[in-house]
Amino acid sequence: MFEDLLPIVEKGILEASGVIPVVFEGLERNFEKSSNKSLESRHGFHELIYIRSGDADFLVEGEVIPVHRRSSIIIRPGASHVIRLKSQRADTVVLRFGFSNTLSVKATSTTPAPGSSTSFSASREHLSSEKYYSRVAPKTLESFLDFANGNEMGEKGNAPYLIVSGKSSAEIGHAVEHIVAEWGKDAFAKELMIQFLTMELLIALARALREEWEESLRVRLGKARELVLIARDFLVENHDRGVTVADAAAYVFLSQGYFTRAFRDELGISPMGFLMQVRVNHACKLLAQEEIKVSGVALQVGFSSPQRFNVAFRKQMGMTPIQYRQTILAKNK
Repeated sequence: MFEDLLPIVEKGILEASGVIPVVFEGLERNFEKSSNKSLESRHGFHELIYIRSGDADFLVEGEVIPVHRRSSIIIRPGASHVIRLKSQRADTVVLRFGFSNTLSVKATSTTPAPGSSTSFSASREHLSSEKYYSRVAPKTLESFLDFANGNEMGEKGNAPYLIVSGKSSAEIGHAVEHIVAEWGKDAFAKELMIQFLTMELLIALARALREEWEESLRVRLGKARELVLIARDFLVENHDRGVTVADAAAYVFLSQGYFTRAFRDELGISPMGFLMQVRVNHACKLLAQEEIKVSGVALQVGFSSPQRFNVAFRKQMGMTPIQYRQTILAKNK
């Protein structure tokens, strides 16, 4: 009976999210400095390398990046990288992941690479097929990295990696270890559990990236101002589509709390207050057209109900929408 429920649960997850985050491959690897001869690697997926112990330098696209104990480095698809140990020994966990609109990834056992102990893996033959690559769409993380590095604003340059350290690294490490432990089990609904754990990992990553992104903005005040102006334009352009403050914050990859403070500091008004102003100003233009019902005006400018429209309009204009229409029509006669 329980086995019959699993496909239903998986289908529900897929329909709710559109794509499912998936770990395609995972390795526990113990490196020794004396025998470390890491060759250049390049992969078609995001690769997260979590340093359990030790210190290492990563050479990513020619740049040397130090990564310390209990920190992680995310290497983007297609970026060449080499690991060089700084300590005598390094214990690492490597996860290769992305987002897929298929549930066809199955866990299989493979022969561990020399010098490493493999706790779980996916079918290499399956992963190497062009058909499979076409079904993988790691857009969520990619879009953040592109935005944070300026590509959304027409600037050049893609950082081929991202470091996660500080207070967020413990949560990342916990999620990684949880995936490793689950894959080592022979338990009921193992694959579904790993899908959930991968979602947990991606949420932890998203939180860590946002925290570091917002922290960097506190130093780069000009960048924070630029993001506020981008979000302001987003609100103006989408005010009639039921857009929310949360939508605007997400558009520039900020938490709602940080976004609200930055918006008020920059423009002297809250994002919600600004959105209400834009909607009411648009409504004033529509109310001058007698053939449009007041309830229709409310919907056309993005209010969910005439009641909410009336409250917001009266607060800004000092009269109801009907009174405003009557005043405008009387002046035009």
